[in-house]
Amino acid sequence: MDWRAVRFDWNRARAFLVTAEEGSLSAAARALGVAQPTLGRQVAALERELGVALFERTGHGLVLTPGGLELLDHVRRMGDAAGRVSLAAGGQAQAIEGAICITASEIYSAWLLPPLVARLRREVPGLEIEIIASNSSMDLRRREADIAVRSFRPTQPDLIARRVGSDRARLYAAGSYLDRLGPVAGPADLNAADFIGFDRAPVMLKGLNAMGMTLCAANFPVLCANHLVQWHLVRAGAGIGVFPEVVGDSDPSVRRVLPDLAPIELPIWLTAHRELNTSRRVRLVFDLLAGELAASHG
Repeated sequence: MDWRAVRFDWNRARAFLVTAEEGSLSAAARALGVAQPTLGRQVAALERELGVALFERTGHGLVLTPGGLELLDHVRRMGDAAGRVSLAAGGQAQAIEGAICITASEIYSAWLLPPLVARLRREVPGLEIEIIASNSSMDLRRREADIAVRSFRPTQPDLIARRVGSDRARLYAAGSYLDRLGPVAGPADLNAADFIGFDRAPVMLKGLNAMGMTLCAANFPVLCANHLVQWHLVRAGAGIGVFPEVVGDSDPSVRRVLPDLAPIELPIWLTAHRELNTSRRVRLVFDLLAGELAASHG
């Protein structure tokens, strides 16, 4: 490798990475604990060194250029590697001890977190991990949890959020239910179908109707706020439910309904309190979750 050809430093690359993740120089400066003009100079210096415009300045903030988008994946991997190096030095990972609380939806707590928690326990045995499986948003500012896996970006200024990827959800039903329902060739064929709903709020109803159906409250004869229970209701043939592909495709007795229908895109955000900048324990878990979720859902 020609080391003389590597003409940028990690601090400038990190400034670019955090600015891209946070969406603005001001948010990135808060996340890194530096002055915004300093961060802006670092990004500008990287652009000069590489001879590439990384951002376009618009009225709504910063937008990545095609060159910036291409560079982003490489710099993300550098960031992950830098985190692993800092933790490996002197056996720091083994020295981290204490409790960490992670909250996620019931489905993500049951399907996404277990392998990640198993890895954490192998690599950092001093951690005591609590999982809060809830579809309600825990208040990180009140320390109800340390880290949250969410499908939305928080707006509170004292929280740090990173979008780590996206999930795809689809309509699923048991083969036994679809046999009773009859042929389904398009969204209109589901107008007489039974769906499993969360509550009587119209959010799910409006979302499904936006996909080409004409449903009403009568299409939701079974309600349950627990998504895991909904999964078992669907498996039992009680109706149609909406689930991430990782869940719905895992059981051969359950099939996609209208598999050619465009999936519902669900962003995955990893959120933590500003303590992330000062707690090695929280930073370690946050970075590991971010890397694993980005690898599987990026």
